[in-house]
Amino acid sequence: MKAFGFLSFGHYGPVPGSRVRTAGDMLRQTVELAEGADEIGVNGAYVRVHHFARQAASPIPLLTAMAARTQRIEVGTGVIDMRYENPLYLAEELAALDLLADQRIAIGISRGSPETALRGYEAFGYGGSDDPRGADLARDKFDALLRTIDGEPVVDSDPQMAPPGRLAIEPRSPGLRDRIWWGAGSRDSAEQVGRMGVNLMSSTLLTEATGQPFHVLQREQIDRYREAYRAAGHTGAPRVSVSRSVFPIVSAEDEAYFGLRSRENMDQVGIIDGFRSTFGKTYADTPDRLIEQLRGDEAVMAADTLMLTIPNQLGPEYNLHVLQAFAEHVAPALGWQPNTEGPVRGEAV
Repeated sequence: MKAFGFLSFGHYGPVPGSRVRTAGDMLRQTVELAEGADEIGVNGAYVRVHHFARQAASPIPLLTAMAARTQRIEVGTGVIDMRYENPLYLAEELAALDLLADQRIAIGISRGSPETALRGYEAFGYGGSDDPRGADLARDKFDALLRTIDGEPVVDSDPQMAPPGRLAIEPRSPGLRDRIWWGAGSRDSAEQVGRMGVNLMSSTLLTEATGQPFHVLQREQIDRYREAYRAAGHTGAPRVSVSRSVFPIVSAEDEAYFGLRSRENMDQVGIIDGFRSTFGKTYADTPDRLIEQLRGDEAVMAADTLMLTIPNQLGPEYNLHVLQAFAEHVAPALGWQPNTEGPVRGEAV
């Protein structure tokens, strides 16, 4: 592990105990959290994307504001639901964001998580999927996005307005493809990501269950991704991130929120989106014990970036406390390099 960041689900609503009552609260607090994290030396600020729910939805305006108010921290998504996107328009938006952010972006894209809406992407005008989950739609659009980012011409020019030929999307940002990630939920899908030659995001669940501990299964996913990347002839240094819920207990407030119940937490197996899945456990303990536990987490140590899922409804002050405690008491023992040391680099394969 070289780097860590926070991953916010962007929840908001007038529920008891929440400090994030409205969408405006959520957006402003996420920017505030990114600013504070940047000063601490945290490497990344990432947001989840959900539609038809009281959570963060359209990420580009939020990421642009975060980038404008920070200097070093990487801003990104984990993940954009590609079923809802126009790949050409998204390519324009990402290029503009990348240029404004001085190439400090990490854009995770995938089919998306189970959602409250039934085939909600069709309400956005995107039909034609043969898969009840829309996975084929997401993959086809992602392929189109990558080709567009690479500068593939997509339309004939109007000879009355431009020289004859075909036109590509503008603007384009050099190296943008190197900052694109795909969120893979299984070992097989991770191999597909490796063959595509983009970076790998892996979350706190895998849509398969083999009886192995979650971190061992996820480590196998990472290994298979890197092997597929190499076998496909790619020669870069791809990035790999994993997500975890990690809470250093350094105060009575931490103990009240995440004490005994989280210490007894274990991996879980259940059904999500029709798949028998493995869910990773929450880590909550004193810093010395967290260091020992995370060093024993094979996937955390194999990845270059650890995304800490945060309880954003507790507000930016408490979440900055969590990030500060992790940065001060845990991360250095895991190999952390603060954002003052430059951009995060992947592992050459």
